Amino acid sequence: MARIAPLELEQTTGEARAAYLYGLEKHGRMTNMKRTLLYSMPSYNVLLEWWPLFDVIKPFLGERLGIIFAHALSAENDCLVCTMFMRRILIDWGEDPANLELDEKGKLIVEFGRAIAKQGNRVSDELYQKVAGFFSAEQIVALTGFASLMIATNIITNVLDVDLDEYLYAYRADQPLPPRDAGHGA
Repeated sequence: MARIAPLELEQTTGEARAAYLYGLEKHGRMTNMKRTLLYSMPSYNVLLEWWPLFDVIKPFLGERLGIIFAHALSAENDCLVCTMFMRRILIDWGEDPANLELDEKGKLIVEFGRAIAKQGNRVSDELYQKVAGFFSAEQIVALTGFASLMIATNIITNVLDVDLDEYLYAYRADQPLPPRDAGHGA
């Protein structure tokens, strides 16, 4: 059970209400995490920079590998909500998150994400050099910045024990893979 009850629309005012209405308009829903973050608009605004940062990494990483990277970070952090969010996207794309087909670069991105998310956030020199063989300094900084925001999202969700949104229940690993969905909005 959530430690802080997510806000309902009628409980919001001002900037929080505007953000809630915008989220409903843009994505058709407001997730439990976003509704919890509305208690602190600076936190909400910072953590929603995930999307613009995702747009920075997509051109050089690709959307698929970007979602796989976010999934690896969230899974390593044992963040149920964020892992299920990414898992849903992968499943809706027709992928089996437990058996992803990855080339060398993809495997490295998963390993890099898991290493970043481990306690201490250390990446070995050997792994870093392999990643640096695929990406420029600017791209590595963007990837690392994205990873830090994903981990911050995992922390909020884990510490506040944010409840899994109902629309994600069917995507749990203990459930059969659900049929594909056309969209994957936030």
